[in-house]
Amino acid sequence: MARIAFILLCHKNPDAIVQQAQQLTAAGDYIAIHFDASASAQDFATIQSALAENPNVAFAKRRIKCGWGEWSLVQATLYAVEAAVDAFPRASHFYMVSGDCMPIKSATYAHDFLDRHDCDFIESYDFFDSDWIKTGFREERLIYRHYFNERTQKWRFYASLALQQKLRITRDTPKGVQMMIGSQWWCLRRQTVEALLDFIRARKDVMRFFRTTWIPDETFFQTLIRHLVPGKEIENRTLTFLMFTDYGMPVTFYNDHYDLLLGQSGLFARKISAEAHTLRSDLGALYASDRTDFVITDEGRRLFQFLTGRGRIGRRFAPRFWERETTLGRNRELLIVACKKWHVAKRLVAGIRAHTDIPAVEYLFNEDATPLPDLGGIETTVQKRGRHRRAFLRMLFDHNQSDRLVICLDTADIDLMRDFFADRAVVRLLEIACEFDDDYLAGHAKRVGLAGAQSSDATVARLLPTIRSDILHERDSIRDAGFIGAAQISETASDESNAAAIARFLQVDMDTARTLAQTPHLFVD
Repeated sequence: MARIAFILLCHKNPDAIVQQAQQLTAAGDYIAIHFDASASAQDFATIQSALAENPNVAFAKRRIKCGWGEWSLVQATLYAVEAAVDAFPRASHFYMVSGDCMPIKSATYAHDFLDRHDCDFIESYDFFDSDWIKTGFREERLIYRHYFNERTQKWRFYASLALQQKLRITRDTPKGVQMMIGSQWWCLRRQTVEALLDFIRARKDVMRFFRTTWIPDETFFQTLIRHLVPGKEIENRTLTFLMFTDYGMPVTFYNDHYDLLLGQSGLFARKISAEAHTLRSDLGALYASDRTDFVITDEGRRLFQFLTGRGRIGRRFAPRFWERETTLGRNRELLIVACKKWHVAKRLVAGIRAHTDIPAVEYLFNEDATPLPDLGGIETTVQKRGRHRRAFLRMLFDHNQSDRLVICLDTADIDLMRDFFADRAVVRLLEIACEFDDDYLAGHAKRVGLAGAQSSDATVARLLPTIRSDILHERDSIRDAGFIGAAQISETASDESNAAAIARFLQVDMDTARTLAQTPHLFVD
C-alpha cells in the first residue's frame, strides 16, 4: 500500500503546522518539515517540541533562509526530501505541500488512488514553446544569471540584468536537458526521487545553472523529472487543486467551501485560509477517515469564474480601431430578439422566417454552430464575429440583400445591445420574458458547466438562488438601459398583448403578429 512522505516548506503559524503534521501522520503517513531560518526561532522550537514524540515526523537537517523566486526554495525542498528519504524507508511517494495545503480526500482514498496510478504527478510544459508564462520574464529567467532577489533587492536585480544585457552576457541551458516549466506542487514515486538525488550529485553543471535562474521552483523539478522518467510514466498535472484570480493571486478557501473542495479531482487543495478553523479541522478529520464515496464533479474553476464574473457587470466591449466611424447603415433596421431560453427565441425566429420576408439569424454571437453563409472567414467563430461585429452584420445585410435583419441575443449580452443601439441604424428590441422553475435552472447550471452530471442536489440547490438572481438582474439591466421602442412578450401575457408587441417590433400587420404570438409550443421547455 502507498505510504506518503509529505514535503512541507513553511515559515509561520506554528500551531497550524503542528496541527497539519498531526493530521497527516495520523493515517500512517510521514512528513518532513523545513521551517524557514529567517522565521522566529521560538516558533521553530514550538514545532519541534510539539512533534518530538511523533516518529513519523522528520526535520530538514539544515535550515536556510528562503526568498520568493530564489534558488533557496528549491534547496530547502531538497533538504527536506533528503531528510524524508533517510528517515522513512517505507515511504513510497513524496508529496510537496505548503502550510496552506489541506487534504480534500481521505488517506484511504489517496493511498488507493496512488496504488492504481503507477506514475509521477508533475505539471511540466516546454519552457520556450508553451504559453505557461502569461506575463513577465520568459527566457530572461534562464539565459541570464540572477544573483539578487527582485522583491528585496530590486535595484541590484535590475542593474545586474541590465549590465548582462548591455554586455550581451548570456548562457546556454544545460546540454542534453530540455527545459520545462509548471506548478511546483508535485507527487513523485520513491524511485523517481532517488534517481533525482543521484542525478544532482553527478551533474554539478546542472546545479550551478539552476542556482542562478529566476523562479527555479517552477523549472528545476519539472525539467529533471522529464529528463529522468519516461513520458508514459508521468501524468502532466498536479494532484493539488488550486485556482488563480485574474490578477495571478491564488484563490483562498474558507469554511463554506468544504463541499466544493471534496468534489474536485485532486487529493489536496491550496490555499486554505489560516482563519478557516472549522474547514481545517473538518479536512483533517476527513483525511483520517475511511471515506471513499467521493463524487467528482470538477466544477470548481467554472463555478469560481461564474461567481467572480458577476462582479464585473458593466465591463464593456472595447471598441476596435477598425470599427470606429463604422455603422450598420442609416437606412437599415436591426431587430434584436433577447431571450434567456434560447429554444424559445429560436421557435419565434423560425416563425418569423416562415411568415415574413425578414431574414432572421439565431444566436450568432453565442453559438459557433449557428448556420451562416460563407462570408470570407469572419463567420467561422463567435470570437471573430464579436470582434468585428458591425462589419460582420453589414456583410449579413448585404448577403441577404435586405435592409432588415432579425438576430437573437442572450439577455446577458447587454453590452452588445448598447453598442448596437448606439449605431446610426434603426435598432429595435423584443425581450421574451420566460418563467424559470427550479428544474430548468438546475438543467441550465449543468448545461453551462456550473454543475456536473454527478453534482449533488445540495450543491445544485445552493446555486439556484444565485442563477435566478442573475437572470432577474439581466432583465432589470435591459429595462434600466432605456432602449427606445423596446417591446416585450411574456409567457404569462395574453396572445393579443404579445401580438401587439410583435407587431410594433416587426412592423407587420396584426394577423401576422397573432400567428407568431400563437406559435405552437412557443414557451414549452
